[in-house]
Amino acid sequence: MTALVEGEVRIRLLGGFRVSVGSRDIPDGEWRLRKAKAVVKLLALAPGHRLQREQVLDYLWPGLDPDAAGGQLRKVVHEARLVLDPSLSALDRYLISGEQLRLDPESTWVDVEAFEAAAMRARRTGDPAAYAAAIRLYDGDLLPEDRYEDWAITREESLRSDFLALLVEQARLLEARANFDGAVSALKRVIAADPVHEEAGVALMRVHALAGRRHEAMQEHERLRAALDRELGIEPDPATERLFEQIRSGLSSEPELASELLEQVGGLRLVSGDFQGAIAAFVAAIARLRGSSANHRSARLHRKAAQAHLMMQDAAAAESHLRAAEGLLAGRKDEAEKARIMEARANWLWSVGRYDEAQSAAEASLAAAEVHGTGEDVAAVQETLAIICHMRGAWRPGLQAEIERLGDVGDEDPRLGRIFEFHCCIGEYHLYGDGLCETVEDYARGTLALAIDRGARHAQAFAWCLLGESLLLQGRWDEAAGCLERSTELYAELDARSGALPWQRLAELAVMRGDSIAAATYLRHGMAIAVVSPLARHAWGRLYATAALDALERRDPAEAVRVVRSAAATTARYGECPTCTALLYPMAAEAFAALGDRAGATVFAQAAERVGRSFQSSAWTAMAESARGSLALTDADAGGARERFLSAARLYERAHQPFWSARCRLQAALAGAGCPADRHLLDDSAIAFEQLGALRALAAARRATSERQGTE
Repeated sequence: MTALVEGEVRIRLLGGFRVSVGSRDIPDGEWRLRKAKAVVKLLALAPGHRLQREQVLDYLWPGLDPDAAGGQLRKVVHEARLVLDPSLSALDRYLISGEQLRLDPESTWVDVEAFEAAAMRARRTGDPAAYAAAIRLYDGDLLPEDRYEDWAITREESLRSDFLALLVEQARLLEARANFDGAVSALKRVIAADPVHEEAGVALMRVHALAGRRHEAMQEHERLRAALDRELGIEPDPATERLFEQIRSGLSSEPELASELLEQVGGLRLVSGDFQGAIAAFVAAIARLRGSSANHRSARLHRKAAQAHLMMQDAAAAESHLRAAEGLLAGRKDEAEKARIMEARANWLWSVGRYDEAQSAAEASLAAAEVHGTGEDVAAVQETLAIICHMRGAWRPGLQAEIERLGDVGDEDPRLGRIFEFHCCIGEYHLYGDGLCETVEDYARGTLALAIDRGARHAQAFAWCLLGESLLLQGRWDEAAGCLERSTELYAELDARSGALPWQRLAELAVMRGDSIAAATYLRHGMAIAVVSPLARHAWGRLYATAALDALERRDPAEAVRVVRSAAATTARYGECPTCTALLYPMAAEAFAALGDRAGATVFAQAAERVGRSFQSSAWTAMAESARGSLALTDADAGGARERFLSAARLYERAHQPFWSARCRLQAALAGAGCPADRHLLDDSAIAFEQLGALRALAAARRATSERQGTE
């Protein structure tokens, strides 16, 4: 809880309505008019703590004549002002009225807003302490006294769902770090609120088993089964039953069971991007091992711990685990695991800059995996080879050589979908990289021709998408649409778990053209695929960035912020790829800035700058500059914002992205003071939008021009 600030209004809505001003708590009896409280509640919940006068009238007096409703509103606003500040000389100090009603943002603190901001910080950092801080802010469900009011119902459900999700996420972090009692406490809070929350029930079973409380684990299974039958008339998910059987059959071998479960936990944390938690789980699993299989299983766990350290770019720690894994399997006949360790060694070698050795190790690993491993093993080595080729500046010829070789495999091989999903991520680097983006179109056409010649349809789907992306960014939208649609058709025929990216790009194109209905349809297709994709962390950031862009183009920053918060929750589950998520950051900064939320805008402006520093190129630097422009607006620094947006426009132009360049010119003009140079920026952006066919953006530019002319 933050310290009290003299004169600050603190409004609590979670667990019931309470208000304090500085050190003065306002008793409930001081609110003589119920709707005076309602006005404060509505404004406290509203984005930016402001609502149009007509919105308030519709909420509180929906059936009343407008003049009569307006009289009632003036009465309750006067009452609310007196309660907040009885001093007649400062009646509008906290509640300001006009065409809009708003709470003064400089002196207002709201627990819902603080909870949502803390939840987003927790999800972005993955820090258990940050989760605990966010959870403490949830003091109960939203406004229980108003739970049946239309304006409260949806928000109450959303906040409650987010709170329970935070508890589950916190439990996952604690479980991986062997804080089993803390995890149990969090999960029991979820189950107390929602007895049929199967994810929490399954996690509680596992945590009890890890803590050696097998009887409690089996009791939780019976409780969950009974609750699901009683409340929903369904049986537990097959995965729940598999875990139950695993726990039941492992009763006589507790250390081995605990080690196996900890390995599963580590795998889950690895997928979600919690590499510290994954390492902790794998190391704890090693410590639990007993019996004849200890060497084999320890080698596997050391290899997984090394992979987690490599994801954190800690080559020294990874090396110690790799040496341990290699030593444990020396002289043993487990060729599949040896191939996996060799693949991890290849990753270590490229991470320390030994690219030739990395290439040799990866090729040896691939040869062994193809004979002794699984399809997933082969796909993992292919990803490693792709990274090595990329690091050596040879991704393009390497991919074409791969298509030549894989053309003989046949498109029924399930690994191909995953392999080409990963190539889409590397393709993103080429689409946005200086000195690379200019040649992507020709490369995509050549790759497509090769893939068609070899009959490699997964490669064709990839190449159609890459070509469509290049044309989209160049502003050749009609051509782009045909390529992207062909890519979706091929992916649909080949693999239900691949192909989110062309759907996302079609949605992006629809947003740019101003067609939100089509964009929503495309996004639903892409999100359905992302749910089951083995490389979901590459898809979700792009999908949510597009949804946020659409909300901003519709002039609905509150919806864009909701999208950004959903993206943070998804990141906590699936992890995040910085390059694939890059566009979300400036969109998020713009959305928070539009609502006057400097703290939120700062978080994402800093994230955009990190990407710009890590992957230097005109396009990614442009994203960072535009995010900084949005942040400057929250400081009322119109001149600084204008310069940042103009810088972004020039960088986007250098990157051959006309839509984004024009959009930043429009933002620069809107931030400016209406000088002749700004009018030129409006004209330039309007011309560009008209040439592109960006009808909604064109209307926005013309509207701004008309408004400027009307004030001159």
